[in-house]
Formats: sequence, C-alpha cells, structure tokens
Amino acid sequence: MYREIIKGFSQLTKDEKLEKVAQFAKNPEEAAKILKSFWIKDPEFAKRFDEFSENTISVFGLPYGIAPNFLINGKRYLVPMVIEESSVVAAASKSAKFWAEHGGFKSEIISTIKTGHVHFFWEGNYAKFNEIFPELKQRMIERTNDITKNMRARGGGILDITLENHTAELENYYQIKASFETIDSMGANFINSCLEEFAEELKEFLREKNSYFSPQEQECEIIMAILSNYTPDCIVETSVECKVQDFENLDIDMSPDRFVRKFKAAVDIANVSIYRATTHNKGIFNGIDAVALATGNDFRALEAGGHVYASSTGKYRSLSFVELNGDNFRFGIRVPIAVGTIGGLTRLHPLAKLSLEILGNPKARELMTIMSAAGLANNFGAVKSLVTKGIQIGHMRMHLINILNSFEASDEEKEKAKEYFKTHKVSVDNVRKFLNR
Repeated sequence: MYREIIKGFSQLTKDEKLEKVAQFAKNPEEAAKILKSFWIKDPEFAKRFDEFSENTISVFGLPYGIAPNFLINGKRYLVPMVIEESSVVAAASKSAKFWAEHGGFKSEIISTIKTGHVHFFWEGNYAKFNEIFPELKQRMIERTNDITKNMRARGGGILDITLENHTAELENYYQIKASFETIDSMGANFINSCLEEFAEELKEFLREKNSYFSPQEQECEIIMAILSNYTPDCIVETSVECKVQDFENLDIDMSPDRFVRKFKAAVDIANVSIYRATTHNKGIFNGIDAVALATGNDFRALEAGGHVYASSTGKYRSLSFVELNGDNFRFGIRVPIAVGTIGGLTRLHPLAKLSLEILGNPKARELMTIMSAAGLANNFGAVKSLVTKGIQIGHMRMHLINILNSFEASDEEKEKAKEYFKTHKVSVDNVRKFLNR
C-alpha cells in the first residue's frame, strides 16, 4: 500500500523508478518485465521518448492503422489513425470508400484565428482606460517584435488586441484579448509567450501613467496569461453529397428514401437530445482524435474546443448536419480544429513525422480538412449502422479478436471462431460457449 510521500522520484534513474513502481504490483517481477518489454530498442529514439514527459518508465503502445481511399477536395489520402477501438478504422475506411465513389469529401477552411487572454483585476475607470488603450496596444506589439518576427515572416503574427470589460460578471475583472494567426504551427508556446509579455507591458504602462491614473488605478493584479482552446474562429466545414438513390444497395432491407429519412432523424435527435448529442459527437472525435494522435497533435485541446463549440448556441448539439433538397442528400460537419504540422511532437516523434509524410506533408490548413473528413466518415459510419442493422453487429464483430484473446484462444480456435461468427451474433457469452464446445 502507498503510505509515504516519495521524495526525489524524478532524480532516480529510469531503472530505479521502474523498480520502485513495480513493487506496487501484485507480482513485482512480472510487472517490471512487462514495463521493460515496451522499451524502445533504438537508444536515440528511447532517449527522445523518455524526454517527452516526466518520470517516464515505459511506453504505452496503441495500434497505428491506416484508413485508405479518402478523397478530399480531389486529392487521395491514406489516413493514419492511432486508436485502440478496432471498429473506428474499419468504419472510416468503409465510409471513405463509399464517398470516394460519390465525389469524395468537399472541405473548406472558414477561418484560422486563435485567441489568448491576459486575465487581470483592476480598480479604475474603464472608459478612461479604453480611451488610451491604443497606445498600450502599440507598445504590446512593439514589445513582442522579437517573438513574432519569424511568425510574421511566414505570414502570421498578432492580428488584434482589445481591452475587454467583464466587471458585470466578476468584480474588477478585465481581459486583454488577443487574436493570432500561427500558420502551420499549433502556436501554443508562441501565443503564451506573447501574452506573458503583454502582461508585463500592462503593469509597466499603468505605472507610467501617473499623471493620468490615480495611484489606485496605476496597479493591477495579473491573474494569468494563457491561450484559449476554445477556437470558434478556427473553423473547417467538410461535407459529402449524393443523390438519394445512390443509397440503393446500402442496406438490402431498407429503401433509399427510408434510409435517408431515418438518417436525418438521427441527426435531428442529436440536436434536441443532449444524451444522444454527446455520443453522436464522441463518434466524430473517434476520427479526429485518431488522426491527431497519429500526427502528434493535441487531441485533448481539440475535444475541449469542439465540445464547447457544440454548446455555443446555449444547448449542446450535434456537430454534423444533414440537408435534403429534393432528391439530393448532403451530410456535413462544421467544427473548430486548431492543429499544427511544425513544432511540438509533429517532427520529434518519428511516427508523427512519418504520418505527415504519408499524408503528403500537408500544411496546417490541409490537415484540418483531413481531420474533419475522418470525423465525418466515422460519424456517417456510426449513424448508418444505428439506423440500419444496429451498432452491435459490426462493432462486436470487430471486437471478436479482442474477446478471443481475453479467453487466451489458440490460433486454430481463432480461425474457427472467425468463420463461425460470420453468420452468428458476436457477444462475450456466445464466444465463451463456442470455445467451450
């Protein structure tokens, strides 16, 4: 049992850390063996992985798969996906193939603006401060010229800086709100570096204006300076389109008209039921997250921003939409995706770097279209299954090998099981009974 505070853990060697942690397992020797079995053999890569995070004692492996046949804006892609849920890559692949035969995904970047804030408390006259704010804004831009130089050379940089009054919501609370264009980098470190300089300039500016502000107004309390993962101005819209009759052979037990009606109803339900909307949007992020992981991007930030965006109307809703116009069916998604193709893990992680090569070394805007297409493909696959045969038939069949492995089935048993369950329902109980027989 873990009873005492461990001091100096980060100073231990990797082996020492592993040995200490293994003692908390039921079988320390076996635990150490498992942890070491995932160590990277290449010394250079091993050192790099160890330095990605603090107190690294092993590497947690996830399947790295490929979803082929994505046709996006006329260009074909093999899309790398890192995810442990087997049905996700299969659903993305199947959907991509269907839509590649029906014109492919059409994707448009709406905007690529990112935002950050200096949050501070100040007791003073807002109107008076706002009057001379343009001077402070210019000083902030000049103060960060060295930081923004390279970004400006690539066509990005600081877009705007404003003073925001939030005293009606929280006493004495103000923001310096800044918008940025970070081109092909996600830009978190760049934005945060600028914001911290803005905070220092704000304090200096107020103190220097002793002839304009009262002694009380010359002081402010900086609470924090940080970018926001809510990116409602970094938006991509991706859609697919076909004739209703193109669904003729999608399900032998359902007419195209009925399929389309049920499909639209499922998306409509996700706009009125928060319970359904949550699972509906989770399915979208199955695709987006998998590509984000494969390319070294921050899937947690994407999820956070996406779910808030889904709530931006005041109620949590579907991120995807269906439009029916006569016999024309259009299915699309509008979602915030703030990603990078340079900096961070995108070049340091060998598989992230390789993923970008497989995708043709896209710029950030192109990667936005790829991620959104993966999200839409998975959403289409999930909703299609739900309104036809049900999610469990295909989903559980993809989990058959996992279930067999949990029962430690032999290779011969696995082959027989795969053949048997082509025509029988997959469940844990049914697999157990099959193996027992």
